Amino acid sequence: MEERIVKFIKRHHVLTIATVNEAGMPYVANCFYAYDSGRNIFIFTSDDTTRHGAEMVANANVALSVVLETRVVGRIQGLQVTGRAERGDDDATSTYLKRFPYAVVAPLTLWMVRPEMMKLTDNTLGFGKKLIWQSEE
Repeated sequence: MEERIVKFIKRHHVLTIATVNEAGMPYVANCFYAYDSGRNIFIFTSDDTTRHGAEMVANANVALSVVLETRVVGRIQGLQVTGRAERGDDDATSTYLKRFPYAVVAPLTLWMVRPEMMKLTDNTLGFGKKLIWQSEE
């Protein structure tokens, strides 16, 4: 894994997740996330009653995006991810609560996304420079 991708992921805390319903209509939602670099998983909470939660139950294929908001072209950075969503486990709970300790008071329905591909566009390395990681699984 390219270390610059991991550093970018760890500097941020909100992702956009894209799901799709049975009719093929896409939907996006924003979620706070924690990242477990040892397992290479994004962890976030979303109840099954939300649209994106219900869509992940029906279809685990998702896309994620994390972006640095800036108006300066030379600072543009953004990560696009494709992967599969699955229920969070005990380790995911520990990782999420370490990042967001105040969430301990809320009921958590945790999800994990295991990336299959990640692409970081990073203009600080040169205009339009892209770093790509692909799972070997």
